[in-house]
Amino acid sequence: MTTALITGATAGIGAAFARRLAADGHNLVLVARDTKRLQAQATELHDRHGVEVEALTADLSTEDGINQVEKRLGDRRDGVDLLVNNAGFGNKGRFLEVSMADELTMLKVHCEAVLRLTAAGTEAMRERHRGAVINVASVAAFVPRGTYGASKAWVVSFTQGAARDLAGSGVRLMALCPGFVRTEFHQRAGMGTDNIPGWLWLDADKLVGAALTDLSRGKTVSVPDPRYKALTGLAKLAPRGVLGGISSRAGRKYGPQQ
Repeated sequence: MTTALITGATAGIGAAFARRLAADGHNLVLVARDTKRLQAQATELHDRHGVEVEALTADLSTEDGINQVEKRLGDRRDGVDLLVNNAGFGNKGRFLEVSMADELTMLKVHCEAVLRLTAAGTEAMRERHRGAVINVASVAAFVPRGTYGASKAWVVSFTQGAARDLAGSGVRLMALCPGFVRTEFHQRAGMGTDNIPGWLWLDADKLVGAALTDLSRGKTVSVPDPRYKALTGLAKLAPRGVLGGISSRAGRKYGPQQ
């Protein structure tokens, strides 16, 4: 039986991955900051699906938290076959309205943790000649919009490059780029969502199903919805200057609200 490790596992996309992978018979290692919530989730998934579920409390904005997960990924006796780097958050406000400490914490979680955990996971996977990594990015990666979009653009570029470097090793990597998903993400960041059109929202469980299908097909970048495929296609064709202006206006319209 294979084992999947999921960061940011207690809510949103991470919780949807946990539900789907447990239902498919995978043992799980669930990583998040809230021990009580992790343990409740682990018990529920174990009781419902009969899989082994390990709860690992770790804050990926800290050295200790990243080190804990690196150590678990490097365990050769109980290897991880699928790593889902999902942990992330948003900051409310434009550039210079957000504290530098919060900006650097975002880069720690979105970039440094993804780099280090991907390295730890794929090193062990390469030795076994099998395994996969899903790095959760965002369609924000394709538009110039603040530190969040820049960090997710890094995730996409890094994942594509690592996938090429590991080609033929038996290890697959894919960047997952969702749009607006009905999760706790915006609420936690204090962002208003009432002005986001209903047609832009995605369901987390359907998103995960599409992502796993794309992974099985060997894709290195997954934009798992026709609506967002069309929008990202247009973004690639638009001049960067025009795109930046549209992105800024869209951020004011659909982004954080005071």
